[in-house]
Amino acid sequence: MPTFPLTESPVETCTFRGRHFFIKRDDLLHTTFAGNKARKFYYFLKNDFEGINRLISYGSPQANSLYSFSALAKLKNWHFDFYVDHIPSYAKAKPRGNYRAALDNGANLIEVRNVLTGRDTNTYIQEEILPNYTDAVFVPEGGRCQEASYGVNILAEEIIAWAKENNIDNLNIALPSGTGTTALFLQKRFVQLKKTFKVLTCACVGGDEYLKLQFFELCSDQKFHPTIMEAGRKYHFGKLYDNFYDIWKELRTETNIEFELLYDPLGWITLINYLNQTPSNTNPIIYIHQGGVLGNETMQPRYKRRNKS
Repeated sequence: MPTFPLTESPVETCTFRGRHFFIKRDDLLHTTFAGNKARKFYYFLKNDFEGINRLISYGSPQANSLYSFSALAKLKNWHFDFYVDHIPSYAKAKPRGNYRAALDNGANLIEVRNVLTGRDTNTYIQEEILPNYTDAVFVPEGGRCQEASYGVNILAEEIIAWAKENNIDNLNIALPSGTGTTALFLQKRFVQLKKTFKVLTCACVGGDEYLKLQFFELCSDQKFHPTIMEAGRKYHFGKLYDNFYDIWKELRTETNIEFELLYDPLGWITLINYLNQTPSNTNPIIYIHQGGVLGNETMQPRYKRRNKS
């Protein structure tokens, strides 16, 4: 088990576009195991799994979860198999970002595009891979599972304790969402503990309706669901947008904090829009920095090439 802390990340203050924000720095939990994935995977880190020697998951070869899964497996001394649709030839030739770091941690990436036969990757793993192992633990893409609530509940309780210390009774908690797991379990914990805290999130993958479906898969009771801030237009995950890069640079300049380039730009854009549209909402805002800045190693060169073209 690791001796480094994986809870109690600091809260910093900053001013952005004339507004005061608190930043929950989960990106500083630890250099090798930080951000929302450290929270979502905390259950697997802290608990013993007798007879388990292998971790299996799937996703993109540049996913933040890939690196975090690889760090988890390394800490647990597990073999790690990560299934991907395919790995681009340029990435194989010159690994960077999460892919490079995961390889350094011993991750075994397996391409499945040619063997799916009409199935999605999750179904393929369930039908063709898991029956072959009795020593494996399977975690869905991005950590979208009930076990994620274990670490996210701790995050919620840290926020509650911080708010109490600062005499804050009503609070907005903002964060962007992929699967929506962290946002959902945060809001659920606040409701369970009878806190009048509102979790604000935005759909970075698949749109608002897709995110709502993700919420329902994790929890059927809508009273536990976060508030989805509307983006105002359609953004395609992973595509480059000038306003994303612009706000990312602006944040770095004004706050002296580096955010990541896939989720955080949309998180901040929708948050600023939401605040402008709801001027009566004057509650303090804490933005959760969920880590993922290792991915900037691949995203920044893409933006620089785009801006030169």
